[in-house]
Amino acid sequence: MGKVIAVCTSEVRGTQKKTVDSGYFAVDWGIQGDAHAGNWHRQVSLLSADKIEAFNRRGAHVAPGAFGENLVVEGFDFRALPVGTLLRCGDVLLEMTQIGKDCHSHCEIYKKMGDCIMPREGVFARVLEPGTITVGDEMVIVPRTTPRPWQAAVITLSDKGARGEREDKSGPAIAARLKENGYEVVEQLLLADDPAALKKQLMRLADQRQLDLILTTGGTGFSPRDTTPEATLAVADRQVPGIAEAIRAASLAITKRAMLSRAVSVIRGKTLIINLPGSPKACMESMDVFLDTIPHGMGLLRNEVQDCARA
Repeated sequence: MGKVIAVCTSEVRGTQKKTVDSGYFAVDWGIQGDAHAGNWHRQVSLLSADKIEAFNRRGAHVAPGAFGENLVVEGFDFRALPVGTLLRCGDVLLEMTQIGKDCHSHCEIYKKMGDCIMPREGVFARVLEPGTITVGDEMVIVPRTTPRPWQAAVITLSDKGARGEREDKSGPAIAARLKENGYEVVEQLLLADDPAALKKQLMRLADQRQLDLILTTGGTGFSPRDTTPEATLAVADRQVPGIAEAIRAASLAITKRAMLSRAVSVIRGKTLIINLPGSPKACMESMDVFLDTIPHGMGLLRNEVQDCARA
């Protein structure tokens, strides 16, 4: 059980938030009147009170809201909780959607201390049920009553697509197929064939958003700019060669050129990452191979499935 130590808001992004006695949390929006509220996954930011206290013992002397956080709560190590955790505070129900964030420009705290805890200790949530949270309110973790949908992202790799010279048809087709199968597609990205950019996004989606599945399309051939497999392997914790091998085996029955695919499939953290071809037709044929099978593997990664043995 936790206790709300501070409620903080700001009217402008990029500024330190000020403490208020209470705030109204609107569904799929955030705190009314707060600059970071909106229809996105980072509607509410939370920070553990003990992390601020430890930082202050190093001489920071910061007050609640200084890191841009909305809620300061004692009794929880938010960084240790998985994405998808449900937090109840009175009538308000929050769902954690991200752990940590990228720091694009160093704040005044970083300039003073050479460090800032928000990028690694802060967490974000969306509002599922509305209500008011007041300083002193209790917060608890509540169990789910229904299974949490699989969450996925789709990344298209295409120099021409990124320059606006070619319509991306594969990415939307993959996303639509996933949605038809009950997935929540939380992000769709279109990137140039740049391994550094791809690695950055794969790490962010796997580490901060902790998605179940990331599907990439494009960049798996022989062209010098086709570097999707190399970027994917660079961020991998473990390889899952069977998926890529099964796709190639099935595709060989359609075209001998399938043997030229260099696509890989890997795991980073609890996220399964699979490279798909660049054409929409080949993407659909590839998804036919694994879409019914990977939920078991993703359940194992979530620790929701315990036994792989067949009767």
